[in-house]
Amino acid sequence: MSRSALIVGAGIGGLSAAIALRQAGWNVRVFERASSARELGFGVALAPNAVAALDALGVADTVLSRGHAPDIWVGEMRRMNGTVFKRAEFPARAALGGPLMIALRPALHGALLEAVGREALTLDAEATGFSADDRGAVLHLAGGADVRGDILVGADGMYSSIRRQLHPGESPPRPSGIVAVRGAVHGVSHLLGDLSGVYYLDAGVETVFVRASQTGMYWFMALARELVPDGMTDPAAVVAHMAPRFDDTFRAVTSATDDLRFDVIVDRDALPFWGRDTVTLLGDAAHPLLPHTGQGAAQAMVDAVTLGRALRGTVDVVPALRAYEASRRPRTMALLAQGRRTARVMRTMNPVACFVREQVVRFAPVTPIVKLMARVNRRAGTDIR
Repeated sequence: MSRSALIVGAGIGGLSAAIALRQAGWNVRVFERASSARELGFGVALAPNAVAALDALGVADTVLSRGHAPDIWVGEMRRMNGTVFKRAEFPARAALGGPLMIALRPALHGALLEAVGREALTLDAEATGFSADDRGAVLHLAGGADVRGDILVGADGMYSSIRRQLHPGESPPRPSGIVAVRGAVHGVSHLLGDLSGVYYLDAGVETVFVRASQTGMYWFMALARELVPDGMTDPAAVVAHMAPRFDDTFRAVTSATDDLRFDVIVDRDALPFWGRDTVTLLGDAAHPLLPHTGQGAAQAMVDAVTLGRALRGTVDVVPALRAYEASRRPRTMALLAQGRRTARVMRTMNPVACFVREQVVRFAPVTPIVKLMARVNRRAGTDIR
């Protein structure tokens, strides 16, 4: 008889887990606190390890058809005023061992949702806690309902209620010193000319515009907290505050964008363990990565594929869950540390540090950088094939 998995969260990680566990022969139910299954967010970078995970989940071709994954990537690095200090192009597939894709989050989320099927989702279902032992788990929902399953997977994000019960003494997320504005816009890709993307790097500023579909563009602006006046949280106001310092391309793209979001980027320490008994964590609930890794969505999907494979055909569920966690924790802990290091470098406003950073970027050959990217990508989980 098929066993049942209860999954909390219908984001990228939760839906990926539902697909992977169904492939492994499990019945799945996904519980989402929101009233709709629409994915919030704007764009996502999908390195080859993410595409390998999508392939294992059976949706790679669908997502690739909706995103932007050229064989040759062409980009410019600029100061805010538009001065170009590096132009680079590289063959992504050949250099990285697979496609490097940018997609709008609704395209990725939509492909996963289609594969799961809406009948597996229960919306307006807020998880308040759980009870578990080595024989199964009971998910407690707001309103008093209880749902029983053989395992429980917490894929409910940075502020996971499942994580909170597993680690009641954990400190809350803390500010990273970075705030961000994100946007998605259609119909202005011509402003990039022949470029796949434009990367602005300046004192306390890291901004990227990148093609994300045939007509769509995703962009983000990450800023040192000191650059934004206290109390300013409206994304349009933040853009207006920074726009005079940028070039015409930035102003043209951002002025055409009416879908914006402001975030205070927060950070959490690595957990000593992810689960107990028949409960485990996945994605941001287990290891929320700073966006500087470019691996947040990828690692959630790799988690899901690894979890499905650990539970395929197994009789002893609890050891299989612990094996999944033991497999994934070292790599995600390394990425947590990598993201913090990169964030410190990128948010610096020290003039000497900014000068050194620009000179390193300006004169570094493209090929070694791409090889480094490929090595990081392999360490991040391309072995799931």
